[in-house]
Amino acid sequence: MRTRVAALREIALGGPADRGVMCVHVPFPFAQGPCCATSSFCYERQPEFKETRAMDHFLYKDGQLHAEDVPVAEIAEAVGTPFYVYSSATLTRHYRLFHDALSPLEHLVCYAMKANSNQAVLKLMASLGAGVDVVSGGEYARAKAAGFPGERIVFSGVGKTVEEMEAALTGGIRQFNLESEPEMRRLSEVAARLGVTVPVTVRVNPDVDAKTHEKISTGKSENKFGIPIAKAREVYAEIAALPGLEAVGIDVHIGSQLTDLAPYELAFNKVAELTHALRAEGHDIRRLDLGGGLGIPYERSNTAPPLPVEFGDLVKRTVGDLGCEIEIEPGRLIAGNAGILVSEVIYVKEGDGRNFLILDAAMNDLIRPAMYGAYHDIVPVMEPAPAAERAPFDVVGPVCESGDTFTKQRNLPPLSEGDLVAFRSAGAYGAVMSSEYNTRPLIPEVMVHEHQFAVIRARPSYEDIINRDSIPEWLEG
Repeated sequence: MRTRVAALREIALGGPADRGVMCVHVPFPFAQGPCCATSSFCYERQPEFKETRAMDHFLYKDGQLHAEDVPVAEIAEAVGTPFYVYSSATLTRHYRLFHDALSPLEHLVCYAMKANSNQAVLKLMASLGAGVDVVSGGEYARAKAAGFPGERIVFSGVGKTVEEMEAALTGGIRQFNLESEPEMRRLSEVAARLGVTVPVTVRVNPDVDAKTHEKISTGKSENKFGIPIAKAREVYAEIAALPGLEAVGIDVHIGSQLTDLAPYELAFNKVAELTHALRAEGHDIRRLDLGGGLGIPYERSNTAPPLPVEFGDLVKRTVGDLGCEIEIEPGRLIAGNAGILVSEVIYVKEGDGRNFLILDAAMNDLIRPAMYGAYHDIVPVMEPAPAAERAPFDVVGPVCESGDTFTKQRNLPPLSEGDLVAFRSAGAYGAVMSSEYNTRPLIPEVMVHEHQFAVIRARPSYEDIINRDSIPEWLEG
């Protein structure tokens, strides 16, 4: 029987695996395992698979971690640490995996920019033909500035303001995904006042447990998102009677970092049933926004979340016969494994019963471990010897909080002051969630393309930070 690794290789390289030696690289986000010293993004392989070419873009070459063809240490020397670096090749590949997975269905892959909203990342997505999912007026402005036409912008979010509605209605919008009846009525008022009719979907809450972290689960009845699916027919009837709104489809999104397709299947089957019911009542349902949330492998193991092609097969199986245009909103899977956070070891501290690696990166730079208890693989930038002895360390930052801890008792190879380390899978929900807590400047973001790199967000100076504040006149003098 063909193994999952063989299937992965066929997806990655377009043909059955050759018989041969031990290891084959496949494109992350599919990979992670301890089998191969040249990449931490590969599965442990069976003997019948042969390595043909490396498929991920953060690899050790000549003893150094590279981002595509650029040594990470070279970037560190140029911009200083800490910093984020993104691979344009990986971003491109991950978008195309979703695009190909949904073909030949009529579809639009709308990048969920909340995962990583840097203008260079958005410009790349726009150039590939992606749509974009925005959840604020600021994100809408970023999308327009990056070159997304209005007909490729979807506006989601539970708290859209009148000002945000006006900006999108005058600047161009593909659709609003409505989250509540008060929002529906408010949008109707704004659209009627402006003399326009706007396409809308209703985000239905299917009461499906996505079996993910409680802070990123969005499809249960207890969550703030969407309208209960049992109430959907009543809501669509009201939309039909309101001025300025045209119901064109249904929206559903049940959570983030899903590692199992079963919750999707439950939700999509409910959407299919609702589509039939609404059409029977005269509504022209021609578009299904199925959200995003497909997970990525943060940890090294021989298991992996479902592949985009498997997700695409599920979409075709559950709603593919409805004749609807399909929209999806992936963010983490496009950007997550396309980026790393690079930091320098400031001190190696011996404690009472445990040792600490104190880095120059902190929780204000990467909040996920402190906020979610999230795991990130941490690797040296200089490749350790294969037989290097590992020891447990608590990896921490310099912020004055006990919560500024990236991991506890992680087995790591020998590291010394001045060494560089990389946090893998840091391209999503990293820089976008960062802050200047402790008056620590936002760190640079860098993009690589083959052998080139460019700073796409510079580190502000202390003066830049301080000068954003103002002193009231009664405190002057």
